[in-house]
Amino acid sequence: MAESLHRLLDTLYVACIWVAGLCMALMTLFIPWGIFTRYVLGTGSQWPEPISILLMMVFTFLGAAAAYRSGAHIAVAMLTQRLPEWGQRVCDRLVQAFMLTLSGFMLVNGLELCRETWGQSIPELPWLPVGFTYLPVPLGGLITALFVIEHAAFGPQSAREVVNVDAQEGAQP
Repeated sequence: MAESLHRLLDTLYVACIWVAGLCMALMTLFIPWGIFTRYVLGTGSQWPEPISILLMMVFTFLGAAAAYRSGAHIAVAMLTQRLPEWGQRVCDRLVQAFMLTLSGFMLVNGLELCRETWGQSIPELPWLPVGFTYLPVPLGGLITALFVIEHAAFGPQSAREVVNVDAQEGAQP
């Protein structure tokens, strides 16, 4: 069961990385397009800025979840590294509890924010509900919570042993 859970979360982790990377790539195209239309063509497209802001939200919240799982987030370990082993474990559990609380806050309040603003629209993009633009907040909270639970139950992803699936199934390379 643990191995199938790890595979599912590995897939979710890779999806977060790819979506965040795609958002970054699209922003690098859309923002120059907006500048080009404004200053060269003199017309100024209305959509690049709000779409880029939405892409930045997706990039931020999904990228942060992926960074948390991989251990690439900002961490100040100067104090905890000097603690005895039991103190490090206590600090790790406290961090996991705070992260789970924060993720729950993002999920619950993000969903409420989406619900409250779903009927509003962005002037430059009248077809796009404002509530939709806030979906990365609860989605990022949910994904981060899953990664926190995985970390609390099985330890950090970076410390996991890589399993050769072919060898387990008896397949010949």
